[in-house]
Amino acid sequence: MRVAILSSEAVPFAKTGGLADVAGALPKALSENGEDAMLLLPLFEQIDRKYLREEIIDNLDVDWRGRSYRARVFYSDATGAPSFLIDAPEYFARNSIYGFRDDHERFAFFCRAALALFKRLGAPPDIVHLNDWPGGFAAAEIRSRRNFDSYYARTRTLFSIHNLAYQGAFNASDLWILGFGDDVRDAFMMDGTASALKAGLMTSDALSTVSRRYAFEIQTPEFGHGLEWILRARRDRLVGITNGVDYDVWNPATDPHLPAHYDINNMDGKRECKRALLREFWLPEDLDRPIIANISRLTAQKGYDLIKEAGGAILETGAFFVALGSGASEYEDFLQAMRDHAPRQVGIYKGFNEPLAHRIEAGADIFLMPSLFEPCGLNQMYSTRYGTVPVVRATGGLDDTVQDFDRVSQTGNGFKFEHYTALAMLDKIYEALYCYAEPDLWRTIQLNGMRVDNSWRAAAQKYIELYRRVAQM
Repeated sequence: MRVAILSSEAVPFAKTGGLADVAGALPKALSENGEDAMLLLPLFEQIDRKYLREEIIDNLDVDWRGRSYRARVFYSDATGAPSFLIDAPEYFARNSIYGFRDDHERFAFFCRAALALFKRLGAPPDIVHLNDWPGGFAAAEIRSRRNFDSYYARTRTLFSIHNLAYQGAFNASDLWILGFGDDVRDAFMMDGTASALKAGLMTSDALSTVSRRYAFEIQTPEFGHGLEWILRARRDRLVGITNGVDYDVWNPATDPHLPAHYDINNMDGKRECKRALLREFWLPEDLDRPIIANISRLTAQKGYDLIKEAGGAILETGAFFVALGSGASEYEDFLQAMRDHAPRQVGIYKGFNEPLAHRIEAGADIFLMPSLFEPCGLNQMYSTRYGTVPVVRATGGLDDTVQDFDRVSQTGNGFKFEHYTALAMLDKIYEALYCYAEPDLWRTIQLNGMRVDNSWRAAAQKYIELYRRVAQM
């Protein structure tokens, strides 16, 4: 099949969250499974030009807002699959990927340009795989074009929900400016405004999300963000497929960011990674004390209200606490205060640093991920691969990928709690620390996690099966 994946971000080009990891890894996995897969994304200003192989089109004419807008297209194979980056400086030469008043216009243009590019690349895609609200514009337009453009007569769309909370809302009066007529206008409308996410949910041929549990959760008022009624109505076309991990990137045996390597047969390198991590954060080199780590955006969604409430109790355990991330000022201030209070026990890094994220995964003993909701999550899967034991809340993909350790059967790869309370989280942290105090038991939990196959190989096969079903719709 000819599969085109449209994404607003993808590793290694541009990243703000897990979507980029998925969009960067899936085309490669599909290609390795024999599919004709390609990736399309905007050429943002911050993308390192070393990833671009060549400019292949300098005259991509896009019918846009009543005129012809000329864009350029660059080719890259940095993901391991053909990637096409659309260059339109007016929209994409900015200092960040999102966060502008005209974001809806920027990504509507990207979708329109992608549709124009398809015709320059040859045969129409069998499947156009769209991701989150920026792809909603393409879903609506492909649905509309089937009525008058034979090129798209057999093209089908799959819309993937990575986080339902981000809905791409904008003023409904802009719909006609963006070229959307009465045939799809209702698909966008939501409580008096337009929503690109809603349009994607309404007009795509099939829907997917990034874990089985999240597929059920988003059909409820608690997690549906006002769109649960659509998801319940279309539940026969909604599938949950847990994301995979690119083991070419996340592998402690080969990871270039680590000071020492290790694998399931020889874990000595993990101890060296722990020593190096303590040094990097200027913490005492006490290798017997556990390191509890967190890497995330500092938001309420990621469970930082619980961490904030339980911060004192975590320090009372004597464990080190290491955090990497940025976000809401109240959580940044909390981490700084925690560091100031216990500078020989707490290490923080404000911002994002990809190499450091790898070193934290390798050097930590426990990875804390107490999310309020988590569509899939990737760090818990990185953690198990690196022999770092996750403590998570049982929600979304965290529930699907972390199995609670059972002392009797010696099964399970982590610890998880149900109720969103600091007390429930602390109970599981204490349980993990009790197990950490028994080295042989702890090694069992580590190895249980390292044996789990969360690779994209299995996930890609599930997508291929879904694509084949969608192509017949």
